Amino acid sequence: MNILEIRVMKGPNYWSIRRHKLIVMKLDIEELEDLPTNKIAGFSERLEKMFPSLYAHECSEGHPGGFFKRVVEGTWMGHVVEHIALEIQTLAGMDCGFGRTRSTGQHGVYNVVFNYMEEKVGIYSAKAAVRICDALVKGEAYDFADDIQNMREIREDERLGPSTGSIVEEAIKRKIPWIRLNKHSLVQLGYGKNQRRIQATVASTTSSIAVEVACDKEETKNLLEAASIPVPRGRVVYDEEDLESAVRRIGYPIVLKPVGGNHGRGATINVMTWDEAVEALAIAKRVSRGVIVEKFITGYDHRLLVIDYKFVAGAKRTPAMVTGDGKHTIQELVDIVNSNPLRGYGHEKVLTAIKIDDMSLGMIEEKGYTLQTVLKAGEELHLKRTANLSTGGTSTDVTEVVHPYNVFMAERIARIIGLDICGIDIMTPDIRVPLHENGGAVLEVNAGPGFRMHIAPAEGLPRNVAEPVVDMLYPPGASARIPIIAVSGTNGKTTTTRLIAHIVKTMGHRVGFTTTDGIYIQNQMVEKGDCTGPLSAEFVLRDPTVDFAVLECARGGILKAGLGFHNCDVSIVTNVAADHLGLKDINTLEEMARVKSVVAESVLPEGYCILNADDDLVYEMRKGVQANIALFSLDENNPRIIKHTEKGGIAAIVENGYITICKGTWKIRVDKVVNIPLTFSGKAIFMIQNILPAVIAGFVRGFKVDDIRLALETFIPSPTQTPGRMNMFQFRNFTVMVDYAHNPAGFQAIARFLDKIEAKPKVGIIAGVGDRRDEDIIQLGTVASQMFDEIIIRQDKNLRGRSEQEIIDLMMKGIQGDDTSKKVKIIPKESEAIDHAIKNAKKGSFIVICSDVVPDALDQILKYKEDEDHFEIHKEDIPSPVNS
Repeated sequence: MNILEIRVMKGPNYWSIRRHKLIVMKLDIEELEDLPTNKIAGFSERLEKMFPSLYAHECSEGHPGGFFKRVVEGTWMGHVVEHIALEIQTLAGMDCGFGRTRSTGQHGVYNVVFNYMEEKVGIYSAKAAVRICDALVKGEAYDFADDIQNMREIREDERLGPSTGSIVEEAIKRKIPWIRLNKHSLVQLGYGKNQRRIQATVASTTSSIAVEVACDKEETKNLLEAASIPVPRGRVVYDEEDLESAVRRIGYPIVLKPVGGNHGRGATINVMTWDEAVEALAIAKRVSRGVIVEKFITGYDHRLLVIDYKFVAGAKRTPAMVTGDGKHTIQELVDIVNSNPLRGYGHEKVLTAIKIDDMSLGMIEEKGYTLQTVLKAGEELHLKRTANLSTGGTSTDVTEVVHPYNVFMAERIARIIGLDICGIDIMTPDIRVPLHENGGAVLEVNAGPGFRMHIAPAEGLPRNVAEPVVDMLYPPGASARIPIIAVSGTNGKTTTTRLIAHIVKTMGHRVGFTTTDGIYIQNQMVEKGDCTGPLSAEFVLRDPTVDFAVLECARGGILKAGLGFHNCDVSIVTNVAADHLGLKDINTLEEMARVKSVVAESVLPEGYCILNADDDLVYEMRKGVQANIALFSLDENNPRIIKHTEKGGIAAIVENGYITICKGTWKIRVDKVVNIPLTFSGKAIFMIQNILPAVIAGFVRGFKVDDIRLALETFIPSPTQTPGRMNMFQFRNFTVMVDYAHNPAGFQAIARFLDKIEAKPKVGIIAGVGDRRDEDIIQLGTVASQMFDEIIIRQDKNLRGRSEQEIIDLMMKGIQGDDTSKKVKIIPKESEAIDHAIKNAKKGSFIVICSDVVPDALDQILKYKEDEDHFEIHKEDIPSPVNS
């Protein structure tokens, strides 16, 4: 078998609108296409022996054992790879259950699709599943234990920590969108101007001064002591001489911890001898130069969690330990504890497995024991000096029993330090008693406290401590979203996107929008190039200055990774035409329509999906949409429009020379077509088709008709407003138009416009696109022959898999199939083709440049225009000149 390609979906996609995290592996099963599983001797037995847990896979049979039944009856290897990829992720602690395998139409080539939790694990599982299947087919031994462990380690490296993850899960419950901003724990909640950020459990609302104070243990202690909060006696030391003085003053037992430490790093507790103290000093100095020496307070370690200055949870923490039974060695006791199904690798389960490290060995040695020592029944042996869950400690929820005074004190401490998310470490014999009454003390105040001990305690009730964090970031009435309008289709989507952005900007919004020529933030281009994919959409949604997004969504990005957002408020599909067929396994217009429908189906239920009622494939998309439907048509008598509006629906039509909105039986005239510059006095019919959905989008967003009219009349087609979209340049003796048209449907739209233009000859500079089907390139030549009197064939910079001559031959085949006498010149370089056309332009001619690199073509033509329009101002031309 041969893996041809692996794509990672991260948003609504061709395979699923609801399941965003999918691996799409294009797999050639080669000779196995002729060997289904029932024809491979012993395959089903070997598979069942290796993966008995696959019995739980129901497959299409709908019952446990269904997949094994399919294997026995005979299924293809791509299907088996899918199920193994899912199962090994589940065995590695990531329960993934969705998959499907579909033929690409090529012999033996399949798209194997399955979901993942962590991207790199998903990719790894795809490759591992193919290796495992190869071994099963050949009857070779394969131990997949290493694969399982590798996936666990990758997951721990890549996943969000349990604290950040809990906040993100709470946000998802509330339909708050989120974006991971780096490979660590920096996460954006919400979009645009309404975004908030978290990093672990530090929020964008958290005071940096408070974090700095909390990280300085000595400063924290001084502030608390000054506020009559009980803290252990102690001082900061820097060397052994300071340490000796501190020990004499404080007395044993003591605690040593770095001034700038957190999460127990470098801390040693219950130090009883000078040698232990010297060793603990060395450990702490690895973390910070200054080391705090404090009196060791006896009692139990507790964590009180305060969020938004309100107490939300309490936990009692116990260090990793084993209890003797008089039979097993210490090592055996550790193994028994780790066999608990609640313990796992890293953060995959409620508890972390205990790892015997140097600290553990040192503590065992202090007792005079070794790992082979058998502990007496009931004897407890601590294996860590701190109670952190990440080192195997356990937690017990005590939220309900914390004394009210201790709650009051915790909330006061959060205010004193200034931390809105605050973990307070307390040592006390009994948290049910006020701290000042039982000799307890506050040991530390933590910025970015871990939530794991509260959300998944070993004993007691779990507490949803992420909820108050999200409540704090988004109090009642606060929005996490900004309006999103998404535009897709074969032709016209860039102009529609730009027009909508102009309408929205006219309403006073700070707009971010994406197009085939770049990303714009408040009309400033910030990224140049084809920016119609998910990364470009995310770029806009990450920008904190944007309060409204208009996103062009092209086929390529949807197929490569899905949409860059989970839901939009308004979606538009302009049309579906024969372009890009044969790429990424999309071979028919119906399949292309399914790609575009991803945008249509991503609308929120209360939003609007705006569809072209003149296009059968687009109109059919309404069946999969869960939102409101609005339609547009160039034909006011379109029966689909009439039926829709009779039911009270919203539509936009051209009626009696007006762009008109129909709302039920009411008609609202927006503007005369001839008054809208984009229509070129009504000659550019296809531009009207771009205007109609833009008008509906503004209307359903609540914009006033007068404001929409103003925006339509001030949107002037030009290299600045609509680069590469019918940009006209009037020279003295001829006219030049630059357009991005690059497929037969786009050419036909230009042809209908040219039919209304009085000009002779009409000259076209055109090119074929190398990654299109032969018939598409030939048809392009045919249409070009019908619309131009003279043709210049140039070449794109990127030939996309074909030779220059091959593309020219196909174009010529189309041209000559229409007119063998057509005047054709071949000038491969676009700039030279433009030079030739302009320098040899006949009087009254109309030159259409279908450009590959629009900005370069526009710059070249503007240079010619500047030369022709050159002027000088002479003194005698100045009214009322000042005499010198």
